[in-house]
Amino acid sequence: MAKKLAITLTRSVIGRPEDQRITVRTLGLRKMHQTVVHNDNPAIRGMINKVAHLVKVKEIEEE
Repeated sequence: MAKKLAITLTRSVIGRPEDQRITVRTLGLRKMHQTVVHNDNPAIRGMINKVAHLVKVKEIEEE
């Protein structure tokens, strides 16, 4: 079973630095309260750490 992460954008990117906006967009998030699912790997974890104050993360088990 591979671990996956459900990432939800909970705060707006308005007024945030450009690098944070790019990171949120790279994660695939466009709108508030949108959720995307990514594989759990160091690259995704690094992006989440950079914008942790804007997103909510939930670990899910995939079969």
